[in-house]
Amino acid sequence: MRNFVGCGCLKGNMSLGSGCVMDCNTGGIPDSCMLYNCKKRRVSENIVTSSSEIMRNIRSSLPVLNSSEYYMKPSLQELLTQELQDPGYCSRVPDFTIGRFGYGSVRYLKNTDVAGLNLDEIVKIHKHEIIVYNDEIDKPAVGQGLNKDAEVVLILDSRSLKSKECQGNDLVSKLKQSLERQGAQFISFDPVTGEWKFLVEHFSRFGFDEEDEEDVVMDDSAAVQDPDQMDDADIYDVDKETPNFDEVELSHSLPAHLRLDPVKMREMRLLMFPDDDEADELSQKSSLGKEHVRPVHSSAHPVSHISSPPVPRKTPLALLEYKHGSFDSSPPGAILMAQQHKGMPLRTLKAGFKLDMNHETSISGNYARNIVDAGLFMGRSFRVGWGPSGILVHTGAPVGSDRGHRVLSSVVNLEKVAFDKVVRDENDKVSEELADFAFNTPLHFHKGIDHAIKEVDVGTCKLKFQKLEANRTMLSDISHGYCDIIERQLAVPGLSSSARLVLTHQVMAWELIRVLFSDRQQKGQVESLGADNEEDMMQDMKEVSRDIEPEALPLVRRAEFSYWLQESVSYHVQNQISSLNESDYLQNIFVLLTGRQLDAAVQLAVSRGDVRLAVLLSQAGGSTLNRSDVARQLDLWRINRLDFSFIEKSRLRLYELVAGNIHGALFDVNLDWRRFLGLLMWYQLPPDSSLPIIFETYKHHLDKGRAPYPLPLYIDEVPPNEAVNWNSNNHFDLSFYLMLLHASQETDFSFLKSMFSALSSTPDPLDYHMIWHQRAVLEAVGVISSNDLHILDMGLVSQLLSSGKCHWAIYVVLHMPHCEDYPYLHVNLIREILFQYCETWSSDASQRQFIEDLGVPIEWLHEAMAIYHNYHGDLSKSLEHFLKCANWQKAHTVFVTSVAHKLFLSAKHTQIWRIATSMEGHKSEIDNWEYGAGVYVSFYLMRNSLQEGNSMTELVWKLN
Repeated sequence: MRNFVGCGCLKGNMSLGSGCVMDCNTGGIPDSCMLYNCKKRRVSENIVTSSSEIMRNIRSSLPVLNSSEYYMKPSLQELLTQELQDPGYCSRVPDFTIGRFGYGSVRYLKNTDVAGLNLDEIVKIHKHEIIVYNDEIDKPAVGQGLNKDAEVVLILDSRSLKSKECQGNDLVSKLKQSLERQGAQFISFDPVTGEWKFLVEHFSRFGFDEEDEEDVVMDDSAAVQDPDQMDDADIYDVDKETPNFDEVELSHSLPAHLRLDPVKMREMRLLMFPDDDEADELSQKSSLGKEHVRPVHSSAHPVSHISSPPVPRKTPLALLEYKHGSFDSSPPGAILMAQQHKGMPLRTLKAGFKLDMNHETSISGNYARNIVDAGLFMGRSFRVGWGPSGILVHTGAPVGSDRGHRVLSSVVNLEKVAFDKVVRDENDKVSEELADFAFNTPLHFHKGIDHAIKEVDVGTCKLKFQKLEANRTMLSDISHGYCDIIERQLAVPGLSSSARLVLTHQVMAWELIRVLFSDRQQKGQVESLGADNEEDMMQDMKEVSRDIEPEALPLVRRAEFSYWLQESVSYHVQNQISSLNESDYLQNIFVLLTGRQLDAAVQLAVSRGDVRLAVLLSQAGGSTLNRSDVARQLDLWRINRLDFSFIEKSRLRLYELVAGNIHGALFDVNLDWRRFLGLLMWYQLPPDSSLPIIFETYKHHLDKGRAPYPLPLYIDEVPPNEAVNWNSNNHFDLSFYLMLLHASQETDFSFLKSMFSALSSTPDPLDYHMIWHQRAVLEAVGVISSNDLHILDMGLVSQLLSSGKCHWAIYVVLHMPHCEDYPYLHVNLIREILFQYCETWSSDASQRQFIEDLGVPIEWLHEAMAIYHNYHGDLSKSLEHFLKCANWQKAHTVFVTSVAHKLFLSAKHTQIWRIATSMEGHKSEIDNWEYGAGVYVSFYLMRNSLQEGNSMTELVWKLN
């Protein structure tokens, strides 16, 4: 028995027990067990192999139907089960049915071979028609495959019937006549469900032809609606792909996936939830994206649908038909942030249901702060987007917010984003004078500077790209020109304090550009630098009528920068002194020294009798020898353990500053970054240090966290009552970026995008009107070079468009650098501006002339005018502009469909002849010319020949 257990054969197969016993008894246990195991392994492998082949054969014999809109009976699962039980079942399926939810079905009366058929390609069921084997080449012989006799059911939409009378014998007779022409046999028609049954002997296409559609299906232009039912009926959009239930159900709806009848499900839902009619009606409208909402009626209360007169289409048509990346087309609004809009009220739209806010979430135990997807009510996924004229569209406040009132979960908010803050006064009203100084005057000045014009072939036309041309010797005059414009803007009454601060910052930026990057003429005058006491050679210098040595130019630039820095921090100095106690004159002297106001500091010390301090201050920032002497004196006092408690802290602070130890002087004082930079330059670094060394030293202290952050001026000097939120990790002040540019002397401009963002010079993140000019000038003189600052260009374009200055917007577009990767960017932008703002520039003759002078193809203007007039229904003007822009195909279409018949009925034959003959020379470019305008040309030629013939006949009779 020990041997039996050891071999394990009794456990594996009881029928082999005797064999195993014999082997074991004879001592052949190992050999017999090995033989058995090998046989068992081979049998198992054969079973697995045969099973996989069987499954592959079964799968290959099943039909293919992937579309969720279609179904078949028996289902795919049922066919698989039957095929496993009865191989070959798919070649003889009884009563095989395939259908499409809401459209119809076909049932084969005899056994059908569906093995391996691709039903997605073979069977197509559309509105009022069924097509089996659309390709005649692939169609099998009659009686084979699906080309055999069957029963067809097509569902007619009850709303598309002309009237109740048509649902009687007249309609049935029309259906029978239609089937007789197609070789099918009528079975029945149910006017309640719309089911139309008939028999066919074989397949190609069965259903309504064009004549049947005109007779049976409602034509929009063929009926008049009862005024009493105008509120309960609407126009039905005859669409071949629109499902035809009483209430349209999407093919991917839950009833469709569950293989349920959507019509019956709809009726059951209305009976159980009668209050959901309105919400369901809105949902149907949103999900289908139609212009109308079908009324909801229960089947228990049928309503006769009386046809209605045609209603003009109110959905705006796209004003553009060209795509990005090509010359021909692009959708409107895809590039421009600010689009034109006229007469749209800024109101909050509300739709849908109110969310019950009494229920708490199971996770947080609090109200959910989620924004409900507005796509539930707007027909598509939607959360936030730009509307016309800078209107931001979003889905409202978070549900369950801390507000005191409840809000609709489907609120859609329309908020106007202010692109025009720069042109508004302190009362938030648009000022034309401010708009002129912000946009027109600077751009006119920019246009007056020399430009390089480069013609570039774009498609079949040419564009004149422009680029500012200047050199560093001209930079001083250019900077002064912009400063004069800004100073005139500062004189405009009604400016807010924040606006004045921003304008002051712009003046300082232009002055700094002049100081850092302008070059001097070899001969000329050096402007007064004031009492700077920077170097001995620069003190009290008013005018020098001699050449400046090249070695002295860095010192001259340093002195000019010192004077600029004095002027830029004077505001801080005056404000701080006004807040100090006059009795503490030492503290006042220190504040004056932070602004390099040495004269005032010395005079204050003398007035208080502190003559020795006054003498010491007069030498502050001078030679390094004086600084070292003061520093050594302080060190000796410390070595000798002098009790500093007998010396005022303010006096010690002054000694540390004069000694060049600025961090020792500022141990408990907070200074702005400009004054800290000044202390480095004036009191710590040697007087002959170049500006790059000064800037790099400050940058080193900044990186070590030992220097104040270079905040923009509008943050640094903002009044306490106008505090601005600021994230210090984003941007430096524009002035500091200019200093980095001067110090780098390299081609690495990685910080240009941050430098030329609006926030580096203004608190308005959408205001690019002046920084665009600064970028253009710096590029023109060779300070920077960049081709990826399109955000800056588009920001100014959006501002100009919001202010109605389309011509200047196109001027800015033409200054954008041409990029080979996006060769049609300028074309798309200009065409989009012309199309969207057609009403603006076409009504202003000066703007239109300006655009033409820029070299914009005149055909683009006419095309924009053509589509604009076509959009507003003035087809005669639209036709004229289509002719002028040589768009012969569209001109011919408008002429034939909308203009010619009116002119003909008005007996304006001369105009018809003029228009038709103007297109005749391009008839090769026009589809169906001989059936359109060619008919009019032939008609008038024939009429003219007949009139000439009649005239000759009359003349002959008179002669006889």
